[in-house]
Amino acid sequence: MPTITTNDLKNGMHLDLDGDLVQVQDFQHVKPGKGGAFVRTTLKNVRTGSTVDKTFRAGEKVQRAMVDKRDMQYLYRDGEDYVFMDNETYDQRHVTPTTLGSSADFIIEGRSATVLLYGEEIIGTDLPASVELTIAETEPGLQGDRSSGGTKPATLETGRQIQVPLFVVTGEVVKVDTRSGEYLSRA
Repeated sequence: MPTITTNDLKNGMHLDLDGDLVQVQDFQHVKPGKGGAFVRTTLKNVRTGSTVDKTFRAGEKVQRAMVDKRDMQYLYRDGEDYVFMDNETYDQRHVTPTTLGSSADFIIEGRSATVLLYGEEIIGTDLPASVELTIAETEPGLQGDRSSGGTKPATLETGRQIQVPLFVVTGEVVKVDTRSGEYLSRA
């Protein structure tokens, strides 16, 4: 594994710290008036989902984890697990809902997804900033409710609940932000 210094940290980077695979959520270089500079970080454990704040000396060496990206097709649910097929080898892999986290709300059977691999272990997915999903169910908007500002709950085809404008109807395709889960626009 390549060794980097804490001066090279970036958000989203994966590190191997004492056998734990962590992702840098946030970092800040601090140069106090007295003493040496240091780097304050917020790290998320990829396997457990827990976050921890850790401080490093500036220039301290850390192990960067090599995470590969591979396109896989989401096939179906098998009990609790999600089944993905590698587009190159056609191997099928079972992924737990805990591993996918909130990205499970934005993947659809039959569509491809970019899967993150640490060695042969699937550690998550790399979603685009927004996805297009169909509204499975929502209340009809009342006549005259076409102005901006009002929202109503809607269920997406993946089962996730979001707030949409009053003019959106069942069966319509909408663009959803994968980071916040919010409605962006009609597709």
